[in-house]
Amino acid sequence: MTPPQLVPPPVALAHDASGPASTPGGPLPLVLLHGTPFDRTLWAPLRARAAASRRVLVPDLRGYGESEVTPGTVGFATFAADIAHLLDAHGIGDFALGGLSMGGQIAMECVRHFGTRVRGLLLVGTTPEPETPEGVRARRELAARLEREGMDPYTAEALPRMTATPPGSAVTAHVRRMMRGTPPAGAAAALRGRALRPDYRPVLREFTAPALVVVGERDTYTPVASARALADLLPDARLAVVPGAAHLPVLEAPERVGELVVEWLERVEGAGT
Repeated sequence: MTPPQLVPPPVALAHDASGPASTPGGPLPLVLLHGTPFDRTLWAPLRARAAASRRVLVPDLRGYGESEVTPGTVGFATFAADIAHLLDAHGIGDFALGGLSMGGQIAMECVRHFGTRVRGLLLVGTTPEPETPEGVRARRELAARLEREGMDPYTAEALPRMTATPPGSAVTAHVRRMMRGTPPAGAAAALRGRALRPDYRPVLREFTAPALVVVGERDTYTPVASARALADLLPDARLAVVPGAAHLPVLEAPERVGELVVEWLERVEGAGT
């Protein structure tokens, strides 16, 4: 039996808060969660676009970027508690929530804990299923490897799958910087927590607010078929496949993703009227 996971106190996350302050009846605030091993700069293009009309919060998750590292194991309930703490610190009630890869799974955990506040859900390159036994072993082995070797060897190995942009492009350089700059202990703790994640499918079947599922056409971490199954699971979801993109369409095709997100936010706010 897996022992219960203790949730440590929330930490104050490093974050960017952009756009006009949220007001009652105004545009819905948007919160964006990065994946691993990245940081909040992953969302820079979308943050700039969305902040033209609304408050946008983009944190570094615990253990990433400029946020505090908690070594060992950080479960997804802990990440969700940190997000709730951030929302409360900004006086935000209802909001729209987006996440990429692991960030998408943390977004699902947020829905699990305080879903009545989530008015819309953006899921990019992510899946709701629990980890397989093989996946649990692989994530624990990778966690130990990162603590032993640091981030550079893994970055060199995984970078070609992250993005379909040319090796010398600015996008690839940005992704490399994020990966190499991630604290190994932070990434390792998240990997161990990710191995323990629950099955989010029952939660998502009950989530009736507008959702948008985005996937890169060339994503090998989250194939298009997996994204389609996720969209089919949600009662009010639309699927968007981004041509030519791999796992990080928010950087590889920022204009297209920006258009999709603007349309989704219009649906979200229309559903609330």
